[in-house]
Amino acid sequence: MAEREHEHVRVAVIGSGFGGLGAAVRLRRQGITDFVVLERAGSVGGTWRDNSYPGCACDVPSHLYSFSFAPNPEWPRNFSGQPHIRAYLERVTDTFGLRPHIRFDSEVRSLRWNGEELYWEVETASGSLTADVVVSATGPLSDPKVPDVLGLDSFPGKVFHSARWDHDYDLRGKRVAMIGTGASAIQIVPSIQPTVDRLTLFQRTPAWVLPRADRKISGLERWLHAKVPATRAARRGLLWGIRELQVSAFTKRPNELGLIERLAKGHMKRSVKDPVLRAKLTPDYRIGCKRILLSNSYYPALTQPNVDVVASGLKEVRGKVLVASDGTETEADAIVFGTGFHVTDMPIAHRVTGANGTTLAEEWKDGMEALRGTTAAGFPNFLTIIGPNTGLGNSSMILMIESQLNYLVDFMRQLDVLGGKIALNARPSAVHAWTRGVQKRMERTVWNTGGCDSWYLDSNGRNTTAWPGTTAEFRKVTRQVDLAEYEVLRVPAARRGERSAQTVKAVA
Repeated sequence: MAEREHEHVRVAVIGSGFGGLGAAVRLRRQGITDFVVLERAGSVGGTWRDNSYPGCACDVPSHLYSFSFAPNPEWPRNFSGQPHIRAYLERVTDTFGLRPHIRFDSEVRSLRWNGEELYWEVETASGSLTADVVVSATGPLSDPKVPDVLGLDSFPGKVFHSARWDHDYDLRGKRVAMIGTGASAIQIVPSIQPTVDRLTLFQRTPAWVLPRADRKISGLERWLHAKVPATRAARRGLLWGIRELQVSAFTKRPNELGLIERLAKGHMKRSVKDPVLRAKLTPDYRIGCKRILLSNSYYPALTQPNVDVVASGLKEVRGKVLVASDGTETEADAIVFGTGFHVTDMPIAHRVTGANGTTLAEEWKDGMEALRGTTAAGFPNFLTIIGPNTGLGNSSMILMIESQLNYLVDFMRQLDVLGGKIALNARPSAVHAWTRGVQKRMERTVWNTGGCDSWYLDSNGRNTTAWPGTTAEFRKVTRQVDLAEYEVLRVPAARRGERSAQTVKAVA
């Protein structure tokens, strides 16, 4: 038979973080081995590879922040650090034999739907291929966002984002400006404060911070979890259950969060005695509206004599002088941006061209929307892991990822049952109905009513990021594919006959 002009696979997975590796494991366990994992870097890990800044750790308990099908009895702490999480993902890769499927240094440059052949044409940095199904697992925390600051290009010192930490640059003895007060910043500040000459924190909006109940997991606990799996499962179940009970306060009754606010204020008061500084650090919005942060060292670090808190965002850079929106000026040798990621405007969306000849970014110009957070109308056989409205404010994203992996597995099963060369395209009516339902429920949530401007909201002020329910509910609605929500696409009969003739000719 004549050699193929190009490589073709059943499934192409983009990304090798939790979503991509999880998809690879589930595909293999389903008996699907004709797939590749396209990774832009030279190793697995996704956001836990890219974020290696000082103090980087997870704010979800380790035993909940891991795959149910790959438990780890050896977690060293309640909240594990980046090195341990990255090592876990490397171990998952080896345990499930995923390395032969992974193509490193293969950043996806474009994806284009071929409506005649019903497959995706994939262009990568290492070559091209085609795939019946594409699973986009690039994640919302993969591409750093740096604000457009006047004069930044002329800054003579060092500039980098927290997710692209320059480990070759020594901050010791330097005047450092930390821009932002998100989850990364509150870990970086106490980690670098003892060694820098001066640290200036530019705080556009203060964050609510609660104590971090972290501790070392004892050897006895780890032994029990390894020898008696039921103890490990019970620990995970307890962690999950507590968080499920908290959901209604975030999604239906935000006023109940007042008690949590009092706990946060008490936590601040114990560490920050200066009333002026405490006033700067006290948010004016309902707790939970923005992501709640956990730290025992952030507030103490801000009270140190070599730290200044500027209660304003960075507006302009004039040489080495940084000017805040309130006019405050400070000199710096280095600027570290902890300003988040492109969450509501995923960069991968600009590279995906669907059945109508438009990109996913163009289709989402008025806001992201996908059926059950996974499939978009006009993009057949294209599934997104951690898609629109699948984010969480209080629990583990791994739970949401696994629910979407269940949906992926049933999606593949439906393709097999229907048989032949086919594709499933989400009906616009189904996508819009799903989105309307989600947005209706979103109206009562703390994210929409709490009085803040957060990264959960897109440029139109619509919350296209968070899931307004429990993880159990999401698992239920993604348990299986409802074919009534999809249009079944088949290769036209004429094309099938033409391809059959070509195949016979090639064999001859």
